[in-house]
Amino acid sequence: MNNQEKEINQETQTKEITYKVHSIRHLTKSTYVIRFDRNAMKFIPGQHLSVGLANDPQAREYSIYSSQNDDFLEILVKEVDDGIVSKRLKKVKPGDELRVTGPMGFFKLDEHKKATHKHLFIATGTGISPFHSFVKSYLELDYRLIHGVRYSEEAYDSNEYPKSKYTLCASRDSKGNYKGRTTNYLKTQDLDSDTLVYLCGNCDMIFEVYDILTDKGIPTENIHTEVYF
Repeated sequence: MNNQEKEINQETQTKEITYKVHSIRHLTKSTYVIRFDRNAMKFIPGQHLSVGLANDPQAREYSIYSSQNDDFLEILVKEVDDGIVSKRLKKVKPGDELRVTGPMGFFKLDEHKKATHKHLFIATGTGISPFHSFVKSYLELDYRLIHGVRYSEEAYDSNEYPKSKYTLCASRDSKGNYKGRTTNYLKTQDLDSDTLVYLCGNCDMIFEVYDILTDKGIPTENIHTEVYF
């Protein structure tokens, strides 16, 4: 275990406690944001929680969507056809209780480079969650965000990002900034070799983007990944 991991572990809460739901906000027919109690939880943007209904043994891990500066917690959830937890969470109402464990994880920005380096965030689908927390927590961050989706309606809360910093790649309609896959768009971009790159999404995207980045001269130590299934 390195020093960074020790530092995170010292700030990580692992006890399980119930949290009351404040609201549920539907972004599409299948995707929604749940807001619930924070209870003074300390977390590092990029970490995730295990969330399920109170008195229900089923739970799933979700990256924290809200800012470190908010007095509440939020998660971004996509209802999965063969999923259990996502279907149950979709039915919650204000006042319902959630079972939450965490925060957990090591997908975080480098504190020593946060103010000095450019950051490139690449997400597919709800993999945008940790990046939403990053940019809402660190308001002076120098970043670009590339978000890959199938349809432009899946540009979750895209209005919260400056247009100059956000690129929507929609593979199945032409309403985004780029029609096509994230990987194809990335191939057209020039990148500074000292850019810090963070990837969050399905494993196929991560493997392909990793190769594109290294071919463009990004050192492997500058590439950080979080796999979303």
